[in-house]
Amino acid sequence: MAATMSEPRRVGFVGAGRMAEAIARGLIRAGKVEAKQVLASAPTDNNLCHFRVLGCQTTHSNHEVLQNCPLVIFATKPQVLPTVLAEVAPIVTTKHIIVSVAAGISLSTMEELLPPNTRVLRVSPNLPCVIQEGAMVMARGHHAGKDDAELLQNLLEACGQCIEVPESYVDIHTGLSGSGVAFVCTFSEALAEGAIKMGMPSDLAHRIAAQTLLGTAKMLQQEGKHPAQLRTDVLTPAGTTIHGLHALEQGGFRAATMSAVEAATCRAKELSKK
Repeated sequence: MAATMSEPRRVGFVGAGRMAEAIARGLIRAGKVEAKQVLASAPTDNNLCHFRVLGCQTTHSNHEVLQNCPLVIFATKPQVLPTVLAEVAPIVTTKHIIVSVAAGISLSTMEELLPPNTRVLRVSPNLPCVIQEGAMVMARGHHAGKDDAELLQNLLEACGQCIEVPESYVDIHTGLSGSGVAFVCTFSEALAEGAIKMGMPSDLAHRIAAQTLLGTAKMLQQEGKHPAQLRTDVLTPAGTTIHGLHALEQGGFRAATMSAVEAATCRAKELSKK
């Protein structure tokens, strides 16, 4: 019988890079799982040492992870994942919940590589997961049930926001939120450089720019307003903000941002087909 949400469980990681460590750290900090019940595998000790610092168990054997953990998160590089799945397939059972955070590997590809009826889910995280402020989406395969999705969602919310979506949204999430981190950083940098140009010291400008982004994001989340409403709250007739917004529109800011998300999404779709 498959494990239920209320049952204690060990969580395994195949691949021990930064994202795997971030998820493990979030789970442990939130009390979702005890460190000693986390088992991570990787070919070398380069990243496993970070898991040991957290108090987790480690191994160089992927099979050992599958043999000891009913919930296994595969956090390998995308180009390696098919080989790793084929390697562990002989010991995967219907008791396992298999989760992938590798970009570009579809649920159907994973299901083809694993035994029939394997419960498979796909998660698209983003970099802020490392500070437990991630924006994640997840999609489930044909044999993963609602309880499996709720269990995973409950665990991953220790690392930020996690929303179940159709798999067709996963590549869009990559363009919006995965790549979006870089887009936001570029905007933050440009915002600060505008202040530097006008005479503000660099360190101060970057600190204020980052706090401005953080405060604005929190207002959007907490007040539930559409961004256009919050923007309007800042506007005054003939004031500074409308002059600045006019300059952004002249520079094609809105169209460029939409095109960036579109380009990143299209590239994610291309990689998914390879």
